[in-house]
Amino acid sequence: MDRLNDIAEEALEALASRHKTREMALDLSRRLIRHSANTIRAVHRGEFEKAKEMLDEGRVVVEQFNADLADERGIYEAGYVQDALKEYVEASITYALLADQPLPSPGELRIDYPAYLKGLAEAMGEMRRAILDLMRQGDLDKGEALLKIMDEVYGILVTVDYPDAITRGLRRTTDMVRGVLERTRGDLTMAVRQQRLETTLREFEGRFLDRSDEQQGPQGQ
Repeated sequence: MDRLNDIAEEALEALASRHKTREMALDLSRRLIRHSANTIRAVHRGEFEKAKEMLDEGRVVVEQFNADLADERGIYEAGYVQDALKEYVEASITYALLADQPLPSPGELRIDYPAYLKGLAEAMGEMRRAILDLMRQGDLDKGEALLKIMDEVYGILVTVDYPDAITRGLRRTTDMVRGVLERTRGDLTMAVRQQRLETTLREFEGRFLDRSDEQQGPQGQ
């Protein structure tokens, strides 16, 4: 019985330590999600310096995850941790694409591949938002450039044909990207056609007015 008591005491100490680690991971996850959301908000407002500062703060959290959870893979791979890491990837990629910075790699972000790919996929939703903003501003050329990026990302994601247990549900996110891509292409196509029509009408109106001036000129003399 003494041995049983020793085993029970060891088990309780181990569980208490794991519980403390889990609570720490939950707090870090909330912080990382908050930093990531604020980063994306700043990017869409054009506040790139502020966005970079928050990304740097998020990177500190990621490094703490990697250090403190190195011996707790079960907690590291828990849904709430992976969701937070995915949000950080999404914010990092959104910043890079809209600030014309190089695309960060998984190694540079210190994120494993499933979380990176899911973050990459969800960043395409932010690209749609950016394209809609550009459409309202009339900058369709940049909108088409972002649409091309979305198309390339989707083309890569559909090649990742592994079970959800390996990719942590990437296939569902890829299906979301397809829907976002199709809607965005349709919206942008309509905007381009509308712009071309308006340009044609202005050119026609300009030629018509020039002819009217030419016809009225000799009569006025």
